[in-house]
Amino acid sequence: MSNQFIDIENYEGIRVIYLNRPDVRNALGMEMRMELLESLEEAEKDDEVKCIILSARGKAFSAGGDLKALHSLSAIEGRQRLQTSHKLVMKILDLEKPIIAAVNGAAAGAGFSLMLLCDFSIADENAFFVQSFVNVGLIPDFAAIHFLPLIIGHQKAKELMFLGDRLTAEEAYSLGLINKLSTGGNLQRDALALANRLVAKSPLSIGMTKKLMNQNINVQLKALLEMEAQAQGICFQSEDFKEGVDAFFSKREAEFQGK
Repeated sequence: MSNQFIDIENYEGIRVIYLNRPDVRNALGMEMRMELLESLEEAEKDDEVKCIILSARGKAFSAGGDLKALHSLSAIEGRQRLQTSHKLVMKILDLEKPIIAAVNGAAAGAGFSLMLLCDFSIADENAFFVQSFVNVGLIPDFAAIHFLPLIIGHQKAKELMFLGDRLTAEEAYSLGLINKLSTGGNLQRDALALANRLVAKSPLSIGMTKKLMNQNINVQLKALLEMEAQAQGICFQSEDFKEGVDAFFSKREAEFQGK
């Protein structure tokens, strides 16, 4: 597979997949999403790969969706975009190999949601997290509405999703959003250390445990994803979204009207 927006490194039993659009802070355009899906499918089929690390090149993990690409979508196109992205969501959840998110910088919007899908998360001490959807008039997607309340509780999840406030890596760790806070520029070392521990365990046991845990908690997830696609498709058509995007690129406060 020829990758334009994904970079791959292999270690013994470990595949590291990097989001590789640092010039746009690894915004999750459709091409990147499809390349990431294909990379995960390849790792799934490769018996030599026992564990996957998902990280990113540059200073950001992912700034989330590509707002420039989203600005002109119709409601139907918006729904279809989300439905295509849900294939990636389900692959991360269904893949019977552990996936570690190594968050090297900003994880915003869908970038934050992508991290939530992984089995483990390690973040650099300078990373930060923000459910930024509300700041541009959208709803949280990539299944964040499902997973964020499961991890930190409904009240705190509502606070993050309704207000769009930034969390430091230390705050994210204290909330249980990440498993380990990496200091001293040692993110890759710490992620590989955890991956090596996982590689040494029974892959069948880990795979079956992941499958059963996800099956148990995600019974209603597919129905939620369809509702997410429909709701986001509507939001893409709103005046608030247009105002939010314009304010974002103009670096000013948005003035939302609820239209």
